[in-house]
Amino acid sequence: MNCPQCSTENPDGFRFCGNCGFKLQADEGEAAPSHTMYFGAMQQPNRAKLILIKGEGLDGVSYHLNADEHLAGREDGEIRFPDDPLLSPVHATFYYGKNGLNVRDEGSANGVFVRIRERVALEAGVRFLVGEQLVEFDTVIPDTGVPEVDAEQTLVYGSPRRTGFFKLIQILRGGDIGMIFRAPTQQVTLGREGNDINFPDDPFISGQHAMVNASDDGFTLSDLGSKNGTFVRIKAPVPLHHGDYVFLGQQLFRVEIT
Repeated sequence: MNCPQCSTENPDGFRFCGNCGFKLQADEGEAAPSHTMYFGAMQQPNRAKLILIKGEGLDGVSYHLNADEHLAGREDGEIRFPDDPLLSPVHATFYYGKNGLNVRDEGSANGVFVRIRERVALEAGVRFLVGEQLVEFDTVIPDTGVPEVDAEQTLVYGSPRRTGFFKLIQILRGGDIGMIFRAPTQQVTLGREGNDINFPDDPFISGQHAMVNASDDGFTLSDLGSKNGTFVRIKAPVPLHHGDYVFLGQQLFRVEIT
């Protein structure tokens, strides 16, 4: 069965086109689907498409999100990358809700990252990307000055606690912990050079890339106008807007909505 909208060949029995999501079979009591096509591309009004970003920021393949939901992963779904070892078999779902397009992590091993547009709140355990660096934010236990003792009232031996406002932990490939930075001030910048934390060998990090800030209102992360952006791993479904960027495994997508 050829789709009347995009001409993609679909197996008999498919209710929706596997490429563009066009309804191929009417429900019982429903009129047959119209064969009227939209002008221009396959993208329908008020629907989105994901544009795969290749090297040097060039646009690659486009995925039209015309159905209600689309799965992405290494083995299953409409958006598949079988050669990407960082993707889980079923990694994420792009779906439409009351407020438009959303993305949901399907319990993937490496997570879904969305580029931040403005300052975002941080809590313990949140991970974010600057260039190729995966960083985890954590709070610190303040030094109360009261000696710690065990059940027998023996003083617990250890190095003295250093003062600090929060911790930034570098997560290495394989899940090992790399550098641990205990912030001595309320503001810490990350970048390639001239910052509190520098990654001089990372070509994807800008000179001054991102900043973590501590205040009476809590902890926040902001991008400092970097070229490649700062990405935060999502914990719950989040809405996507025109111009947003999403990282899945090794794949970077830009969202476009008509």
